[in-house]
Amino acid sequence: MNMPPSLSVVVIGRNEGERLVRCLQSIRLATAAIGSVEIIYVDSASHDGSPDRARSFGANVITVRPTRPSAAIGRNAGWRSAAAENVLFLDGDTLLEPGFVERAVAEFEDPTVAVVWGHRREVRPEASVYNRVMDLDWIYPPGPSDFCGGDALMRRKVLEAVGGFSEELIAGEEPELCQRIRARGLTILHVDQPMTRHDLAIERWPAYWKRAVRAGYAYAEVSQRLKHTAFPLWLRDARRNLIHAAVLLALGGAAPVMALLVGAWWPILLAATLALGLVLRSAYKARWKSRDLLTLVCYGVHSHLQQIPIALGQLSYWWDHWRGQPRFLIEYK
Repeated sequence: MNMPPSLSVVVIGRNEGERLVRCLQSIRLATAAIGSVEIIYVDSASHDGSPDRARSFGANVITVRPTRPSAAIGRNAGWRSAAAENVLFLDGDTLLEPGFVERAVAEFEDPTVAVVWGHRREVRPEASVYNRVMDLDWIYPPGPSDFCGGDALMRRKVLEAVGGFSEELIAGEEPELCQRIRARGLTILHVDQPMTRHDLAIERWPAYWKRAVRAGYAYAEVSQRLKHTAFPLWLRDARRNLIHAAVLLALGGAAPVMALLVGAWWPILLAATLALGLVLRSAYKARWKSRDLLTLVCYGVHSHLQQIPIALGQLSYWWDHWRGQPRFLIEYK
């Protein structure tokens, strides 16, 4: 009788190209010492030969062609065909770090731990200012956490118990899943261990903007879905974002109008001073994430600037909700 693999790795992707090859290579290298490993690649209708690339690595390839694509559909198709008790989820644009799987599996000795995730960092933070600042977005303190990202090790039996990822969501499916897991008294554990390196590949303003809009859509959709549960994730964050964006827009709009009315520059200078103070305050609060002053200042700008497209993402959710019209994926790459 064939023994089940010790680990199933589910990789999702669409037109990842050579990034997928590097991802699969990293899995082979990082899991070489842990026994039998099953690799499942779930492809969302790629046209760049990604399925053939995955097969060349011995991966079991599943193709999904949903009318309304989502990452949740791919992840569900992957874990439901997995044979191992522990399932590692990865995106096709990530590289698995050696040592993470061993560390994460060891945490499962505690039966209350359902999900383990580690540090995800950018492969090329120097490629653009967008990569540079969002590299810091991946940094979280270790310990029990409210949610994980797309890269995480999960117990298959827990996925079965909660029904997997919510396929109706176009983003935020991992945090939403984690709340249903936490409602069963289980723990989402973030460990102080390198987990993956990620190729965000955002080098232009439109991609940065779209990614923030997608985050806002997820904020609104997930917070509304969970607002009456034991763990109302992002409900306060969503409200705070709308207020934050409104204040920023009001500050930016009122200053030049006031300057015209009084015939002086001081309203604009005052608004600029307030904005600079907010940026420096955010940079100072994030100092534990980086020692580079310029990176921290850029991160401070990002912390406030992104609030506007995030708020637009929330408003687009409410517009779709009012019309009863489901939204398709908001792709930024």
